[in-house]
Amino acid sequence: MELTLLHLLDWSIIAISFFNTIVLLWLGLTVLLNAERRAWGTWVAGLGLLFGGAFFAGHSAIVARPLGTFNNEMELWWRIGWLPFIAGPYLWYLVIAWYTGLLRARRHRAWLAVVSLLGATALALLAFGDPLPSYGEVVGRAPGAIFSIGGIPVAILVYPVYSVLCIVLALFALGRPASSERFMGDLARRRARPWLLAASAVLLLIGLAVGGAAAWVLVQLPGLSLRTLALFIGFDLLISGMIAVISILLGQAIVRYEVFTGKALPRGGLSRHWRRTLLLATGYGALVGGSLALPVPVDPVYHLLLATVLMTVFYALLSWRSYVDREQSMDRLRPFVASQRVYEQIVRPEPALDVDVAGPLRALSDDVLGACMACLAPIGPLAALIGPLVATAGDAGPVHAEHIIALARRFNSPRSVCVPVEPAHFGGAIWAAGLWNARGLIGVMLLGPKRDDGLYTEEEIEIARAIGERLIDTCASAEMARRLMALQRRRLAESQVVDRRTRRVLHDEVLPQIHAAMLALDGARPTGNGTVALLADIHKQISDLLHAMPATDASEIARIGLLGALRYTIDHELSGAFDRVTWDVLPEAERAARVLPPLVAEVGFYAIREVVRNAARHGRGADLRRPLNLAITIRPGTAAQPAAPGIDVLICDDGVGLSDASAPREGHGLALHSTLLAVVGGTLTMESAPGQGVRVGLMLPGAG
Repeated sequence: MELTLLHLLDWSIIAISFFNTIVLLWLGLTVLLNAERRAWGTWVAGLGLLFGGAFFAGHSAIVARPLGTFNNEMELWWRIGWLPFIAGPYLWYLVIAWYTGLLRARRHRAWLAVVSLLGATALALLAFGDPLPSYGEVVGRAPGAIFSIGGIPVAILVYPVYSVLCIVLALFALGRPASSERFMGDLARRRARPWLLAASAVLLLIGLAVGGAAAWVLVQLPGLSLRTLALFIGFDLLISGMIAVISILLGQAIVRYEVFTGKALPRGGLSRHWRRTLLLATGYGALVGGSLALPVPVDPVYHLLLATVLMTVFYALLSWRSYVDREQSMDRLRPFVASQRVYEQIVRPEPALDVDVAGPLRALSDDVLGACMACLAPIGPLAALIGPLVATAGDAGPVHAEHIIALARRFNSPRSVCVPVEPAHFGGAIWAAGLWNARGLIGVMLLGPKRDDGLYTEEEIEIARAIGERLIDTCASAEMARRLMALQRRRLAESQVVDRRTRRVLHDEVLPQIHAAMLALDGARPTGNGTVALLADIHKQISDLLHAMPATDASEIARIGLLGALRYTIDHELSGAFDRVTWDVLPEAERAARVLPPLVAEVGFYAIREVVRNAARHGRGADLRRPLNLAITIRPGTAAQPAAPGIDVLICDDGVGLSDASAPREGHGLALHSTLLAVVGGTLTMESAPGQGVRVGLMLPGAG
């Protein structure tokens, strides 16, 4: 068995033909099955790729036959084989113009009409005329009548102009794309453009080569020899190889940037399957092509057995890699599902929570996303519990709270996947993903560029959002549980103190005095002034004891409303505590306050009362003669449901403000009330500076 040049050419062309068949069919099915919105352009792209795969399936059937074989089947394939060279440039321009958004431009519509007319002319000539010799005439080297104009074959006049025009227009569209409407669309186009430009350039070379080869064959057909036919086979190998290059370039753009599927983001799994498809196509084409190109006849059953063994081995390897990928994914996700042992920390005699957020965030940034940096920042009610910034990972710079608050306004719904941000304002981050729960936006995940300069995949963004939401929920729940546990222990201790004090006062002071009063009355002396005074003293002690016990104003809030209860408390309980109290309440806010849920109104009342009491108690500092004014502003809420907006309350004083010495002014009281507000969906924030007073803002949500 001796391998000649023709055998090597047959082997190569059969292998490349099988390669193109597998790759083009896989790409066509991938586009159609993974498309998010199957627009007409998606159908054209997917069906065009499937048509290319079907063509190379037929091409494989042709090139696997001995050279010179002629029958009716080969004549049919010869006619069909020219369709891709006519339809290919047109479909390429149509899909590229649709993808770049330039079909909406009037100029491109005019050019589309021109190339459509030329393409229709070429198809009509192929179907009803004789622009090219038949397969039998090529093999027999006996040309018949060829449709010509002025002695020049029409194929030479029409096809080169048509194909070059289509590709040039596609290159122009890639160079000046319109703005994309989908998320990351412009970035994806910029990243995919080099692949598509290279594919267009190779397709242009194919058009020129096919046009030149057709003209040469038409001129040299009577003098063709077997050697010339061998050159013809080499030319077929060259064209098939160039199409294989286009398939690889186009596949890179499809799997990495989802250029034709309309997805919001690419998916990492496609890249892995694309690499495995290339390995399958290469190995299958080489082995099966080699078996078909052997110089000795082989029973067809052995070819079938070889193909069966190859597919079985590949399927086994694919299953093995799937299990390996799954195990690696589980290892990467293990830090996010590990227990934080929050319960064990809460039930300690002195709870001091240590929730590890930096570790999972670092694992997310380094192992899962491959990001240069990542930051996790809560927003809204949970920010009052756990602070403005939970943790950072990688090369993260400083992130200011005001930028986070401004960023929150850009997220309208959970469907907002992520938005681009300015790296200078967000510690080097270029993307921000919104984190949501049932009550709304709870935080943002800031992500820097990837180390490989790639795009974040759809799975990666969803994983980052899910992990960020879980970490914020865990931190907030743990902090809320710690505060409530501390509150409960404090209440138990206060209850025991009050109980013991009550017993002591009643036993050691009240009862002996009552007994003395009884003895005095029993003496029945004429004057009872001493007895009356003694009973008055007993009455005062019992009254003071009752006054010291905790009381509730819930019934008063329900009767006169939140604002009425606040006005009554400030005007009576804190009368004289301030030089002036200014109220600024809009009518809309007053109506919204009246329809607050009872629990929200009660929690808000106690929180506002605590803020005002702190201002009265600490606002003047050591100088009791210092003027002290209070301003209360109430507006309709802006962070809750439109149908039940709630209210926003701003309490400002012009006192001494907070300093290290007066830091206990917040104390456990406001920490408790901020926790209770977070429970009902509200927030409490405080701003101050020494000598500049204190500003406390409260958000009370409405029903919704």
